[in-house]
Amino acid sequence: MANPSGKKPVVVGLYGISGCGKTYLLKQLQQTLSQKQYLLFEGSEVLDSVVPGGLESFQQLSRDDQTSYREQAIRKIGRGCATHNRAGIVTGHFMFWKTDPTDGGNGDHVATPADLATYTHILYLNIPIDSIDHYRREDTGRCRGEWMAPDVLRKWRDTEKRELRRLCAERDILFSLVSGSPDYALQDRVRLLLEDFLEHTPELNLARAKREMDEFLLPSKGQLHSVLLLDADRTLTIKDTGRLFWELVRPGQNGEGQASAVTVKDVFSGPLGYSYNAFRQAALLYEEVSADQDFNWLCDKVQSQVQIDPNFITLLKLAADKPHVGTVVVTSGLGRLWDVIVARAGLSKTVKVIGGGRISDGFVVTAGVKAGLVDHLHFAYDVRVSAFGDSPLDLPMLTKADEAIVVVCPEDTRSKTMGAALSTCIKNGFRPRQTMLPDTGDLKPLLNTVELPIVYLNHKDTIDWLLRPGIGRNRLLHATDRTSAKILMTPTRDASIAGPVLREAHLRIGQYLATEFVTDIVGLDEYPMPHVQGSCTTGYRLRNEDRTTVVALLRGGEPMAFGVSAAFPRAMFVHAKAADDIRLEHVRGQSNIVLVDSVVNNGTTVMEFLGRLEALGAAPERIVVVAGVVQSGAVSGESPLWQALGRDRTLSVVALRLSDNKFTGKGTTDTGNRLFNTTRLD
Repeated sequence: MANPSGKKPVVVGLYGISGCGKTYLLKQLQQTLSQKQYLLFEGSEVLDSVVPGGLESFQQLSRDDQTSYREQAIRKIGRGCATHNRAGIVTGHFMFWKTDPTDGGNGDHVATPADLATYTHILYLNIPIDSIDHYRREDTGRCRGEWMAPDVLRKWRDTEKRELRRLCAERDILFSLVSGSPDYALQDRVRLLLEDFLEHTPELNLARAKREMDEFLLPSKGQLHSVLLLDADRTLTIKDTGRLFWELVRPGQNGEGQASAVTVKDVFSGPLGYSYNAFRQAALLYEEVSADQDFNWLCDKVQSQVQIDPNFITLLKLAADKPHVGTVVVTSGLGRLWDVIVARAGLSKTVKVIGGGRISDGFVVTAGVKAGLVDHLHFAYDVRVSAFGDSPLDLPMLTKADEAIVVVCPEDTRSKTMGAALSTCIKNGFRPRQTMLPDTGDLKPLLNTVELPIVYLNHKDTIDWLLRPGIGRNRLLHATDRTSAKILMTPTRDASIAGPVLREAHLRIGQYLATEFVTDIVGLDEYPMPHVQGSCTTGYRLRNEDRTTVVALLRGGEPMAFGVSAAFPRAMFVHAKAADDIRLEHVRGQSNIVLVDSVVNNGTTVMEFLGRLEALGAAPERIVVVAGVVQSGAVSGESPLWQALGRDRTLSVVALRLSDNKFTGKGTTDTGNRLFNTTRLD
């Protein structure tokens, strides 16, 4: 729909100097565009209808009165489009040219503030000057005033293009030059742009990007545990393909030997910033500077200068051999270009490139799209997302991902604003890591390695961590069928064992679950340590271990919690008989909270503790429930804990075993009584 309820209608201005063929093009479009979707207006005809006495009287009015009637005319068009829920296409004049023999003349602006407030898009007919000169000479049906030399017409046209482009950027109006002669080919190009303007919205844009991802990932959805989501420029390579592309744009690709004066860098550094409309404007700019053949030539020239970093090549090839890992490159640059680069690396069958860049691609990749794709992966595929990026544009994606790695390039190519933006996110609880590109050992890290620990993509442990099997659907991990679990669970089921021996068995279970599963969910940090042989080596500990709280749910959870604590000695340890025993100081600023109980029967107690964390405003990166036994009913069907797992990406459950036995112990069969030899008190 052109005008969803409450939204500004799409109104497209067709501009160009007198004689460029605006009226001729409008008549062509009237024959091909659907009247149910578009309203077409000849601007002078609408002006004639609102001025008493018509255009003849209009010419006799003062300048202020003429401006007033021009504003009435465009507002009438805007109201008509909104009322009929259709897109408007309007021919108009931006300025008339006053000739001056000394300097070629100057422009008399006639566009009004109301025009700029009404238009959502402006298409400028960038017709060759010799064609315009010919049309003006041949069109005897119109009085165009005195004859103008081609150089004067060119100055008029170029002045309009320059000033309109600036005003459109300031007023959030999408602007595009449409070059060529006013023939059927030009009509087809304009019609395709109009169809795009009519339907394109941020919502449709994201939906199309999701569809691109689904076409690639859906066939393997059932076996996917994790997805690597990677930015392209200055992430997979230190090169910026956008900059390389614009350096290759030759004079003559923006009309009649004139070098392109505007690049996408100008768009993003201007008033539009990195908004949705900025990316749409960038796509229109790509359309301006290259016909299809030239565009392909430019892409081929750029890709020949770009190679994916060898460490990433290794990682992506190893990921290709893991059925549980999907790999997607999501780029705000040219998707067509990165398709070629990925294919040249031999990865086109296992790595999906999601990128737009041109109107014909159907979508653009904004920061919001990158973040939206992470959400889509979480909720539609229920996978762990490891994201890589280098700039503030990637931060919405990185902060939503389960694991975030900031790629740091050489200082002369890295983002100049990433440090400050990243520091703000870290202060708000974001815990990313960084890796160097290229990994030569001489690059200065971003921020510091305490706030932003370094990982090395050529280390086996890092690769294993990134490509490890995921935590499964709904983040439920258990060792029920493992031989190690059978050994560990035996003393807990032996009726002859109680007291200290049973507590020791629970401690070992807690330590096992912590090292085997919790580390897999939370991840590891590397740190330097002295080797026994005298050298320095790399040690490992739980990621953000010193910002971890282990909560022993009393009384049965205490022995197992001691085992978790033994695995993570830098973590805080808290006793809690009831949920209210957890205080704000226990969880404020903590990255990981581990709730430990011996048995989870129906999940009610766990839900009380989760509710307490929420009430305190705790916002950890991970909440892990650790238990020796979890009854299957607590993590299935409509149980509250199962529902919580489905909606909370930070929550995981770890168990030594799942049990279908719904028996609840009492007296000598109660776990707490057995642990502390209090069977006679029950």
